[in-house]
Amino acid sequence: MLKINAFKYTGSAGTSANTIYVKYFFSDSPAEEVEMFCSSLQPYIKSEEVTKLSAKGGSLQRKVYGIKVFDEVLITVIKKSKTFDRDYFRNGICGLVGGTEKNEVQNIIIEPSPFASVKDTFDREEDYLNSIIEGALYAGYKFDKYKSADKEVKEVNVYISYENAAIEKLISSRERLMTAVRFVRDLENEPANVVFPASLAAMIMSTFEGTGINITVYDEKKIEEEKMGGLTAVGKGSVNPPRFIIMEYKGRSADDTDLALVGKGITFDTGGISLKPAADMWLMKADMSGAAVTAGIIYAAALNKLPVNITGVIAAAENMPSGNALKPGDIVTTSSGKTIEVDNTDAEGRIVLADALHYVSKLKPGHIIDFATLTGACVVALGEFTAGLFSNDDSLALGLLHSSSVTHERLWRMPMWEDYNKQIESEVADVKNLGGRWGGAITAAKFLEKWVDEDIPWAHLDIAGPSMPNKLKNYTSVYMTGFGVRLVYDFIDREFALKNKQQ
Repeated sequence: MLKINAFKYTGSAGTSANTIYVKYFFSDSPAEEVEMFCSSLQPYIKSEEVTKLSAKGGSLQRKVYGIKVFDEVLITVIKKSKTFDRDYFRNGICGLVGGTEKNEVQNIIIEPSPFASVKDTFDREEDYLNSIIEGALYAGYKFDKYKSADKEVKEVNVYISYENAAIEKLISSRERLMTAVRFVRDLENEPANVVFPASLAAMIMSTFEGTGINITVYDEKKIEEEKMGGLTAVGKGSVNPPRFIIMEYKGRSADDTDLALVGKGITFDTGGISLKPAADMWLMKADMSGAAVTAGIIYAAALNKLPVNITGVIAAAENMPSGNALKPGDIVTTSSGKTIEVDNTDAEGRIVLADALHYVSKLKPGHIIDFATLTGACVVALGEFTAGLFSNDDSLALGLLHSSSVTHERLWRMPMWEDYNKQIESEVADVKNLGGRWGGAITAAKFLEKWVDEDIPWAHLDIAGPSMPNKLKNYTSVYMTGFGVRLVYDFIDREFALKNKQQ
């Protein structure tokens, strides 16, 4: 596996062996600029071997071999087309750096084009540079701890050659953010015999030690005392009892909470009595992705010392069939006093989130965002790589959509019209946990809305699709993805941290 080290380039790496230099141009760059760079290589070339210009991945590449200072120079001329977007460098550099795992390359020097050449794509220079740094750091991820063969760790140094005084600070900040992303991905990729409610709480507590994040964990008895009937009902079918995890990060001295985060923590979802089909059920080890993302965002905020106050809660349970399990037709009383008719035990995530959303609503935070791999219907509607955004507040939704555009963790806003409530009406309880076949992601969101204080701006992110591996990107193709951490970290940094710094 790869261990990636990122640095600002100071001119020293080229003196060592096994080094490649990557230079980016755009197709509209002045021809003399490209030729000038190529000419500058001539004194270093022993024997030149130049491949013909060829289209590859939307770019034109020319490799120049046999250089005294560098073993290879890769010149990439990018065509600005529909395929060029804010993820171009993140995805491309992830593939480039990841491809060095099985060769002798030890150093990669990347010289991006000046910001002026990409201003029509990136709002800020730091967003441009962050996409490059993140691409390099993504390349180092692999989840192979359970392979018995000896695992060789290869270190690759990635140097960014760019004139910006803040580059070293950006690299350090991104390294801390990507540490949180790796933590989330590890939790998602762990098997369910390792991550269950109690061990999830223990892993979070161990990882957060020394960060200043305060953690409180309710066991099953405390959960019952708090009358969290939804979490109790879903968790009672498993030999691994539920946990309710509270995480508090205070990045500024005020007592108020800027943001509350809520995560669905179903550490394995069989569907319960309404049993899922066997095919691909293994993916349900990641049905706690909402919980992992909630923890990861708070971890990233603490590592980078963002001046913001965040409370995060996780409702953790296993959804298992047993003689003690929740059954279709049961009526559950939640901590708010509202009752739920259980139509299908495989719609359990919303039941545990009911107690969690009511808990944070009582704290009166400035905003609430919840994360859940909630519905297959959302994946049917939006595909594997896009999360559904549901919100009662336009300003909050627009802020999240902007951060989605910046980070390329894609969101699409879905309707929340009152008409959908008709589908989850119950004859015997306050609400039913399933709304039928049509608009399933929306009726799930309308269910959650009933446990949110209507005066608090709230957003629900259904991350069922993009949390799972997909072949669209180099950094999502094999393992669970950690989707949502970069997105909401960017939102927090823009919407809260910057404002709080200015106060």
